[in-house]
Amino acid sequence: MHPNPTFRAEPRARNIGFARERGFGTLILNADPAPLVSHVPFVLDEAGAVAELHLVRSNPISRAVNAPTPAIIAVTGPDGYISPDWYGAPDQVPTWNYVAVHLRGTLVPLEAAQLRGALDRLSAHFEAQLLPKLPWTADKMTPGALIRMMRMIRPFRFDVDQIDGTWKLGQNKEGAVRDAAADHLASSPIGQETALLAALMRGAGVKH
Repeated sequence: MHPNPTFRAEPRARNIGFARERGFGTLILNADPAPLVSHVPFVLDEAGAVAELHLVRSNPISRAVNAPTPAIIAVTGPDGYISPDWYGAPDQVPTWNYVAVHLRGTLVPLEAAQLRGALDRLSAHFEAQLLPKLPWTADKMTPGALIRMMRMIRPFRFDVDQIDGTWKLGQNKEGAVRDAAADHLASSPIGQETALLAALMRGAGVKH
């Protein structure tokens, strides 16, 4: 997380909403000789208290976690390079704007019997965002194929203890200067979802 409190002032509800909407992050936990990292889809509840996820059994984190273990899920959003020339003001330097939320807590392995429900909730969460497409469900699979695939993965619960968000959107700049940079950023090829990031920059002075 960025140390400047100017970029960390968004309310908890907005950080939760961002993480819930993204539903994909980087799971990280300490290990010897180096941290273990995996990229995972997840479903976070509305309170931001519990997330459900699963890992393939051959995943190093899946093999390592057989008891509750401290971990982080880092959720990243739009990001982009900001050229000093875009501000239209003197004495500026290059920077990178971005949105990120970290969920800190405990990764808990679950019993195999809890896997099917977790998978159904995960797919339902994302399929609902594709409406009016008829949602896919596991019932469309033949029972034998579903069982074989489920044998290859393990369910986990992530108990969230702390949520930290960085929304680095140029809040330390004057509004007109920030908006000028946003206008250029919207069509920039450097970064991800730069048009969305530009829109967030333009709204950085609005309380949420």
